[in-house]
Amino acid sequence: MNRINELSSSPQAMSPARSELSVAGRLFALLRGMRPRQWTKNLALFVGIVFAQKLLDPRLFERASIAFVAFCLASSSIYLFNDLQDLESDRQHPKKKNRPLAAGTLPISWAIVAIGVLWLCCAGLATSLFFIPLVGKDVFASLGGANPLFACVLASYVILMVLYGIRLKHVVLLDVFIIASGFALRILAGAVVIPVVISPWLYIVTVMLSLLLALGKRRNELVLMEEQASNHRQILKEYNLPLLDQLITIVTSATVMSYSLYTFQATTGDYRLMITIPLVLYGMFRYLYLVYVKKEGGSPEEVLLRDRHMLGTVVLCVAIVIVVLYVLPH
Repeated sequence: MNRINELSSSPQAMSPARSELSVAGRLFALLRGMRPRQWTKNLALFVGIVFAQKLLDPRLFERASIAFVAFCLASSSIYLFNDLQDLESDRQHPKKKNRPLAAGTLPISWAIVAIGVLWLCCAGLATSLFFIPLVGKDVFASLGGANPLFACVLASYVILMVLYGIRLKHVVLLDVFIIASGFALRILAGAVVIPVVISPWLYIVTVMLSLLLALGKRRNELVLMEEQASNHRQILKEYNLPLLDQLITIVTSATVMSYSLYTFQATTGDYRLMITIPLVLYGMFRYLYLVYVKKEGGSPEEVLLRDRHMLGTVVLCVAIVIVVLYVLPH
């Protein structure tokens, strides 16, 4: 927070160019700073309701949707917070220098106020879940109820990501595990808010896949920045390409194995989902191709939205899962 206070009082933060920006321009810059493209990550909250075959329950879908919006706002607040923390290093990055805060199109004071407003909105959405009654809470009632559990998971996500931005991103290996835990918390939040029980194998798949994306991101940063990598992100001096390549190989194998075991061994799964294993393999191979050959992977959500093969694979895989779980007879 001291870092943020210093930035807000710096001469650059109050430059004439920024004061001349229109309100509409600042609002647009704020929206860009919230990174709505990355909200696709929060679709992980629907994993629980989909695989529990509760997607067509309007009451539960409403709860999952509120949880999705809450995590979108929470993640946006974290993006703004991290951009404030990384302001100077982002200005040295060939792509990140165009982010609103680094480029100067979003005033620092606006970002600080927006973070507070977003956190208040998250608290309001979590509170609103108490007004959507649940039936048959069973084990969740004994644990304190689905609503308090969701609030705890949401708060844990925000606190963990803030700690990541302040300190944990500078701890080698732990930084990528923190990124992966963010996805696991999304899955957990989507499960407790309904509430349903999800196979532990699905959590393992989520963590492994998240680690793959995080390692791919680190590799892309090393390749893109070359000798200047550690100037942009200090932790990058602790990594090198041979280490990251070995870790990616391990995590890729573990992801495929975990998903395969989930499809034909998990008590909450469906063995017919084995039909999606080739698609999962192809999607991972395509991602590795983009990382190693096309030198991409720095922004996984952009890779998903921009690459037609990746997007088509994900859409087809989701369609097959929906058909298997909701259309075909059991």
